[in-house]
Amino acid sequence: MVNKDLRWEILKKIQNPESKFQINEIINILLENRGLKTKSQKEEFFNPIHPGKITVKSLNLDQKQLDKAIKRVKNAIKNKEQIIIYGDYDADGICATAVLWECLYSLTKNVIPYIPNRFDEGYGANAGSIGNLKSQFPNFKLLITVDNGIVANDAVDKANKLGIDVIITDHHQKGKKLPKAYSIIHTDKISGAGVAWILAREIIKKIPNPKSQILIGNSLELAAMGTIADQLPLLGPNRSFAKYGLEALNYTGRPGLLALYEEAGLRNLQGRTLQGAKIGTYEVNFIIAPRINAMGRMEHAIDSLRLLCTKNSQKARELANFLGRTNRERQRVVDEVVLHARKMAQKNEWSGAIVLAHESYHEGVIGLAASKLVEEFYRPAIVLSKGKKISKASARSISGFNIIESIRKLDSITLGGGGHPMAAGFSIETGKIEIFAKKFEEITSPLLTDDVLTKKLKVDTEVEFKNLNVELEAEISKFEPTGIGNPTPVFITKNVSVVDARTVGAEGKHLKLTLEKDDKIFNAIAFGKGEIAPLLSPNKKVGIAYNLSLDTWNGNKSLQLKVKDLKLS
Repeated sequence: MVNKDLRWEILKKIQNPESKFQINEIINILLENRGLKTKSQKEEFFNPIHPGKITVKSLNLDQKQLDKAIKRVKNAIKNKEQIIIYGDYDADGICATAVLWECLYSLTKNVIPYIPNRFDEGYGANAGSIGNLKSQFPNFKLLITVDNGIVANDAVDKANKLGIDVIITDHHQKGKKLPKAYSIIHTDKISGAGVAWILAREIIKKIPNPKSQILIGNSLELAAMGTIADQLPLLGPNRSFAKYGLEALNYTGRPGLLALYEEAGLRNLQGRTLQGAKIGTYEVNFIIAPRINAMGRMEHAIDSLRLLCTKNSQKARELANFLGRTNRERQRVVDEVVLHARKMAQKNEWSGAIVLAHESYHEGVIGLAASKLVEEFYRPAIVLSKGKKISKASARSISGFNIIESIRKLDSITLGGGGHPMAAGFSIETGKIEIFAKKFEEITSPLLTDDVLTKKLKVDTEVEFKNLNVELEAEISKFEPTGIGNPTPVFITKNVSVVDARTVGAEGKHLKLTLEKDDKIFNAIAFGKGEIAPLLSPNKKVGIAYNLSLDTWNGNKSLQLKVKDLKLS
C-alpha cells in the first residue's frame, strides 16, 4: 500500500539536487547524516578499531571497579570457590553468559552458567533463586551477573546476607539507587555481551592462559550476535563488535552455530553457503537471533546456551532442530496473540499509549505482540499477560518517546522492571492493571503529539538518476554492517516515470518496476506493494524513496533500486 501518512524526513537538503555530484560528495553527506563530521571520525568508521584494542576509558567503564572485580575473580579461582554466572534469557544475555563462562571455565572448573526461567523467576537476578543456588552449592561465594543486575537491589541484598559477593555487569538503564554490589561494571555504550567480552578480555590480561586467549578471539562472534540482536546503534565500539564479529560468524567453527545455520537453510554443516547466504545483520536479526530467543520465550533458554557452547556436532544438530521447532511454535503463538490484541486495540480511540491485558496472552511472546501493535498503530504499546495475582508486561515504543521513563513514573504501582527508551518490561499486581492503564494514559497522552505520532522515513538526501551507478553502490557497501544508528542509506528521487509495473511473488504481494528519468532507466523492486500495481500506468509520475542494491544476475553487474516508499504525483 502507499504510505500516505509516511513523512519523508530529509536529513540533508541539497540546494540543486538536479546537479551532477561526485561520488565522494554523496558519501560525505551520508557520513555527516550519521554524525561523522571530522576526518578522524570518518576514518574510524571505515576502519573500525578491533574490539581487542578498545580502551576501558572510551566505554565509560570504571577502571577501579573493573580492577576490583578481576582481583575478586582471581581470589575465587585461587580458593576454588564456586562461581555462578547469572545471565538472561534473551539473545544478548545468552551470548553474554556463553562469553564469560567459556573464559572462566578455561581457568577453573568451579564455574556454572545460570539462566533464569522466564515464567518462574522472571527477568534479572532473583533473591529466591540466589537462595536456592546457595542451598545447592554451599561453596557458592561469587555471583557475576551479565546483561542484568543494575536494578537487582533485593537480589544483591540477599546475596550479601548469604556471604556471596556480587559483581554486576550490565548495560541497562540504572535505577534511582544502585545495588550494594562488590563491584559494578556498567556502561550503556555497548551490549550485555559486549560488556561480558570486555571483562573476559581484561581477566585474561591479568590471568594469562593460551587456551583462554584463543577463546576470547572465538567468542567475538557471540559479542557481535548480542550487539546486533539487542538493537544497539552500530557506530563506534558497537560497529567494531559487529564488523569483526560478523567476519568471525562467517568463518565460525562453533558446532552449534554451524548446526543452526543448516537448520535455518543458511549453510550446510561443512560451512558452505546455501543460496549464496552471507551472515550479516539481517541474518542475525531475523534468522539466527529469533531461534535463540525462542527458547526463552517458550521453553527454557538454557538449551540455547547449550547450543552455543557444545563441542559435540551431533548434540549441536539435535539442539538446533529443537530451537527451529520451538521457533515455529513461537511464530504460531505470536499470530494468535496479535490477532486477539489487534481486535481489542481497534475497539478504543487511544490518546496515549496502547495498554492491553488478557489471561490468554502467552508471557513469552508479549514483547513481540507489542512490537506488532506498534508497527500497525504507530504508537507505544504495553501488552500484559494476566496472571491470577501477578501479571507480566512488555512495552515497546516509537521514535521520540522514552517508554521506560514514563513507566518509572509509576514505580509505586508496578513491582519493578527495567529496560531501554524503546523497550521495557515489568511486573504488576493484576488488580492494579486498570489503575496503571488509566494513569499511564494520563502521563503519555500529552507527550504523544501529532508530530511524535507521525511515522517518518529518514531519507539521507535527494538525488537524480544520473548520479546513480555501480561505483556509488560499491562505496555505499562499505557502510556495512548497517543497522540501528547506521541504517542502509536511503535516497529519494521525484518525478520519476513508470515504464512498467507488474506484480511478482506469492499472491502478487510484491511490485516489480521499470523506472525512467532523464533517459536513465533502472529496474526496481517494492516488497509488499503489489496492490498498487493498477495505479501505476505507463508514464505515471511518482516519487520514490529507495536503497541501492547490486544485481549480479548471470555474472553481469547492474544497479537495482529497492523501493521503501512510493508517492503518486
